[in-house]
Amino acid sequence: MSASPRVVIIGAAIVGTNLADELASRGWNNITVVEQGPLELAGGSTSHAPGLVFQTNPSKTMTEFASYTVNKLLSLSEGGVSCFNQLGGLELATTEARLEDLKRKLGYATSWGIEGRIIDADECEKHYPLLNSGTLNDGRRILGGLHVPSDGLASAARAVQLLISRTREAGVTYLGSTAVTGISQWGGKVTGVETSSGVIPADIVVSCAGFWGRELGKLIGLKVPLLPLAHQYVKTTPLKELRGHNELPNGARLPILRYQDRDLYFREHGDRIGIGSYAHRPMPVDMEQLPRIGAAEMSEHRMPSRLDFTLEDFAPSWEDCQDLLPALHATQIQDGFNGIFSFTPDGGPLMGEAPDLDGFFVAEAVWVTHSAGVAKAMAELLIEGQPETDLHGCELSRFEKVQTSDEYVSETSQQNFVEIYDVLHPLQPKESPRDVRVSPFNARQRELGAFFLEASAWERPHWFEANRPLLDELPAEWQTPERDEWSAMFSSPISAAEAWKTRTAVALYDMTPLKRLAVNGPGAQALLHRLSTGNIAKKPGAVTYCLLLEHDGGIRSDVTVARLGEEDFQLGVNSNVDFDYLRVEARKQSAADPAKWVHVTDITGSTCCIGLWGPLAREVIGKVSSDDLTNDGLKYFRTKEISVGGIPVTAMRLSYVGELGWELYTTAEYGLKLWDLLFEAGQEHGIIAAGRGAFNSMRLEKGYRLWGTDVTTEHHPYQSGLGFSVAKDKEGYVGFEALAALKEQAPEKVLRCLTVDDGTSIVLGKEPVYVGGVASGYVTSAAYGYSIRKPIAYAWLPAAVSEGDAVEIEYFGRRVPATVSAEPLFDPGMERLRG
Repeated sequence: MSASPRVVIIGAAIVGTNLADELASRGWNNITVVEQGPLELAGGSTSHAPGLVFQTNPSKTMTEFASYTVNKLLSLSEGGVSCFNQLGGLELATTEARLEDLKRKLGYATSWGIEGRIIDADECEKHYPLLNSGTLNDGRRILGGLHVPSDGLASAARAVQLLISRTREAGVTYLGSTAVTGISQWGGKVTGVETSSGVIPADIVVSCAGFWGRELGKLIGLKVPLLPLAHQYVKTTPLKELRGHNELPNGARLPILRYQDRDLYFREHGDRIGIGSYAHRPMPVDMEQLPRIGAAEMSEHRMPSRLDFTLEDFAPSWEDCQDLLPALHATQIQDGFNGIFSFTPDGGPLMGEAPDLDGFFVAEAVWVTHSAGVAKAMAELLIEGQPETDLHGCELSRFEKVQTSDEYVSETSQQNFVEIYDVLHPLQPKESPRDVRVSPFNARQRELGAFFLEASAWERPHWFEANRPLLDELPAEWQTPERDEWSAMFSSPISAAEAWKTRTAVALYDMTPLKRLAVNGPGAQALLHRLSTGNIAKKPGAVTYCLLLEHDGGIRSDVTVARLGEEDFQLGVNSNVDFDYLRVEARKQSAADPAKWVHVTDITGSTCCIGLWGPLAREVIGKVSSDDLTNDGLKYFRTKEISVGGIPVTAMRLSYVGELGWELYTTAEYGLKLWDLLFEAGQEHGIIAAGRGAFNSMRLEKGYRLWGTDVTTEHHPYQSGLGFSVAKDKEGYVGFEALAALKEQAPEKVLRCLTVDDGTSIVLGKEPVYVGGVASGYVTSAAYGYSIRKPIAYAWLPAAVSEGDAVEIEYFGRRVPATVSAEPLFDPGMERLRG
């Protein structure tokens, strides 16, 4: 067997040992795992984790991680006993809002392939006889629950020991009680791990250090945006009702239980009940104050991740526990502690390679629930260069720079702790911090009564209250149906008026939050040619919509490339992940061939963009610019420099709403003046400011895909309806060979456009889609189509489903009939765009 790269994994807990196992099982044979604590009980979060695994998550990726973890732990056994007790999971509802939320969660489970059922209160009691079958203290009752038979309990600490044993047999070396003191590097690459026992040579280092991961990141100047927080867990004295039911000390037969209306969860420990609470105040942990515990002193009750219990924080929850499970009135709290876990600004894990140090990877903020799945994805990333599972919501580099600051990480992570069991709407914004990133137009938007939502710390207008009077003028055919309570949240009928004005007159859209990059240098064309599917080698003035692919042909992003000069390009990209990918590739290219140096710069904050769109857009801009913006002067998907009222502007003939117009870019200092000039020029033409509500509707009417929602790395261009973005005469770009093979294969799934038959039922995304009564796919994007007068949904469905076929979308347990429709639904001939 040939030698594989030298891999050092930092951390021998549930993630690190799983990663060693995933690598070894794939044939890698040069792996060392370093652990600062004793291997028998490392003392991190795994050592005290209660092990509850509820698989269902709004994220398809996280659900897949959890499902893989369940299956792997079921297969990991010794003496006929596996490391997973599949006794099912039960989530209770004691309010109507929670019961509806559980229906929505069941929709997620169905979409991602997890079997579950909504059950009534009587069946909840049958599954969990200890429940209060009467009235709770505040008059509430158990109304029902979500039961998932495949959920259960992971024996995390036992799994770690079995994985250590198995991987040692495969040749993995383990070094316990060995502290990491530094990371050796040379020429921008990892060369080793410095420890208390010397330097371990390494080609690849993976930090699986849990809540210590932030400290390890500091060794290489990497910000790891996680916050260690303490979370309370107690065990009761024995219950007579459980006497003789389970093996001691930790056996269990009842389902794992969530009482999210009071931020609590429960499991059995033999004849005792274990209780976890998120009802207390957030408790950030100062790593400098952690107890220093030697290997000889370490025990189940004494470890660095187990802090002293604060009874005053748990006291209100103890009353709620006894209320829900009356048998607890005869017990006391026998043992309690404040255990440390990792939280992040968006609640997701942190996975991937450090952008500024080749070979240094992280897999942090990972809970036991997702541990083996994360390890599998990391092993695929290291060996194949990419995982089977889409990681865009887990990428280490997904956060903007401000989002990695200590202040932002602390505030948002604490808020995620508080909201962990709350019923949250998909569009629900952070309450704080807000106004972190605002466009130059923000003052005018506030004057117009903008309703802002937040994304990537940007304030983004979704509609403008100044447009409310337009509802009185709205033609009858543009009137929208009344929405149900859930889909009406963070929505307004004003968006219909804004879409109407965009389609019939003209509107301004703030496109500033769209991430923009400048790619400059003699190697700029070579870089973009190598990484993208488009024909970049066009003359200056060309704009190209194209894709960045993974090596297997999956779509890692979609980008708009504008060639401003021979060596100067401007890119519209999706996120900071794209920025880091491009700048890392630029660095490698520049090092390999200095004559082809290229520099990638994030210019988002120093620039701004207005979308001026609508059939009267030419009339408006013609009042403030003498440049030729006719079809001959600036064709569709072309760009040129113009002057608007004396302001230098880069105009790109693009439109994501399907109307005539331009994206108008300038530097930030001119932004407010540009807005004022256009708004004043458009008054006689009925110009308005319009928001994302109208924008999203018109995007779907035109069939424009949203990367990360409609398509991800799991999909290739030809099944996604994006084959047009692949240049027919181009070869040699990343993913070319795989894509050429995929083009010849019939896909199993395709992205389809659906319209809702009743014309009124609006869904939001991620709902399961049934074909012939069988759950067969899921919704990606959805909105009401104001121009076509019916709700729209895009969905991944079996390729055999074709236009005209009937399907059903499940929305809160109700089947909504829909029809597969030809796309685009609006202006298929592109006359309005090119007019």
